[in-house]
Amino acid sequence: MDQVQSPKDIKAFSLAQSQQLAQEIREFLLEQVSKTGGHLSSNLGVVELTIALHQVFDTPQDQIVWDVGHQAYVHKILTGRKEGFDTLRQKDGLSGFPKTEESPYDAFNTGHASTSISAAYGLAKARDVLKQQHEVIAVIGDGSMTGGMAYEAMNNAGKDRTKLIVVVNDNEMSISPNVGSMSMHLSRLRTRKGYLRGKRKIKKAVEKFPVLRPLYQAADFVKNKAKYLFVKGILFEELGFTYLGPVDGHDLHDLKEVLQQAKVLNEPVVIHVKTVKGKGYKPAERNAARYHGIGAFDIATGEDLCEKRETWSDVFGETLTQIGRKDASAVVVTAAMPSGTGVDIFGKHFPQRIYDVGIAEEHAVTFAAGMAKGGLRPFVAIYSSFLQRAYDQILHDVCLPKLPVVFAIDRSGVVGEDGETHQGVFDMAYLSHIPNMTLLAPSGKEEMTAMLQFAYALKGPVAVRYPKGAVVIEAEEEHEPIQYGKGRVLQTGQDTAIVSVGACLAEARRAAQKMEKQGCRPTIVDARFIAPIDEELLQQVFHKHNQVIIIEDHIYTGGFGMQAAALAKRQGVHCRVDCISLPDEFLPQDSRQHILEQHGISAEGIWNVWQKNNA
Repeated sequence: MDQVQSPKDIKAFSLAQSQQLAQEIREFLLEQVSKTGGHLSSNLGVVELTIALHQVFDTPQDQIVWDVGHQAYVHKILTGRKEGFDTLRQKDGLSGFPKTEESPYDAFNTGHASTSISAAYGLAKARDVLKQQHEVIAVIGDGSMTGGMAYEAMNNAGKDRTKLIVVVNDNEMSISPNVGSMSMHLSRLRTRKGYLRGKRKIKKAVEKFPVLRPLYQAADFVKNKAKYLFVKGILFEELGFTYLGPVDGHDLHDLKEVLQQAKVLNEPVVIHVKTVKGKGYKPAERNAARYHGIGAFDIATGEDLCEKRETWSDVFGETLTQIGRKDASAVVVTAAMPSGTGVDIFGKHFPQRIYDVGIAEEHAVTFAAGMAKGGLRPFVAIYSSFLQRAYDQILHDVCLPKLPVVFAIDRSGVVGEDGETHQGVFDMAYLSHIPNMTLLAPSGKEEMTAMLQFAYALKGPVAVRYPKGAVVIEAEEEHEPIQYGKGRVLQTGQDTAIVSVGACLAEARRAAQKMEKQGCRPTIVDARFIAPIDEELLQQVFHKHNQVIIIEDHIYTGGFGMQAAALAKRQGVHCRVDCISLPDEFLPQDSRQHILEQHGISAEGIWNVWQKNNA
């Protein structure tokens, strides 16, 4: 492994050397990811595949597009970035995903699923139009193949007959019996130049001698019908792709051979590769989902080194379970994230009422709309940055007909180490302006439970947004019932008011304590509702205070602060309105806490804004 600085260094490796390299890479990944956290299982599963790709193809001239990109750590090691792994997913460090700014070997920026084939097809068309000569390869997992966008791209590319190689990394199960010499023999047979040349000759002969056409058509009919019985990749064939495989994704010899076969074909090709997610690390092999994205852990035991605390997702799952016990019509839909969203807690009690639709957010939303129209009470649990993929379905299929669908928006606000592609800082903007949509943000555990119960009882579209990580345990005080469109005043003061959105309330309280030591008791307001905003309460706050500080974990444009500031301007109030929001930009990777502090979304940030105006 120490000899490898670029893919050129592994071109001449023998099979034994390549296998040794694979073993060393797995050991390196375990050592590094156990310290920094990151995506482990997916990378352990593609070690041999990545080595084979770089041995057969000439990158970066040949372009590899990694779907999602969470499995590209091995690719990064082989392309000269091994030394940066101690900074993985940290501020100014190595990205956890492919990034064109980071390396010319990263052909396309990725972070979300099911996009690779579309992007690769676009790169291939650009190559053809510009009359260039290189290969384009998309590497996509079977999970991402649940997303409709992958098939839209294949349908287009297959019809167009553009030369494109799609590697389907199937890690759902261990290697099946049909992977072996017979399968490889069939793949070799179907890609031999003689076979393809012979097929073309027969077709030309039929065109010259019409009398042969009925016989050819009959044979073709029988062949096509037989394919449905015997050809494993018939779906890909029907989409216009030549299917090769399945092939053992941990057999370097077979992998290189099938990749070479695909390389000589001047047409779209699918290579079906079977791998074991978490390969080489028993805890990850036994529980690949747990090690898909993990924090620091002990290699010997597999145990997390991070303190385990109750999360917002846990509270969602527990509250949903309470609702499910009382109402048999309560169901939940998620898009391949049952454990990440807490939906699995509900699923343990009601396995027949949980629907994991795969990586298909658009379908998830319209599916839930249909359920709601049919009389069920669906909850849709999806991360903020993934829900944005279903904007049209939310608008057209849920909000327009006013259907009672509850959106549980996990990972709202700053996510942190996953970087630009995963920050959930746009949901207020893309939801709050849609007619009929109600949007709430809880400040802590009790509010979270109450808002979910409120959302369940509401007869229309409603969303509850909450952040990643440990849930805030609220101060001991009597809980004020939630009223539609109404915020709450937690403390009455003079001169200055702090209006907090969601989980920022804990920072607002800490800032207030600091301000009180300086003789200023501020009013503290918990907004609760983002859509509709409580205009009546805000008007009172604006007229009674000299300064109003609004704090939220969202970009300014389209956020709560922008709406509130616009209201103040319309009302012609003379108080100072300061909005502490995130900048209107894509936020780079860093810890969630550091990003929030850097942009003043903290007690210290509130204090600084107040002190600047009261110096």
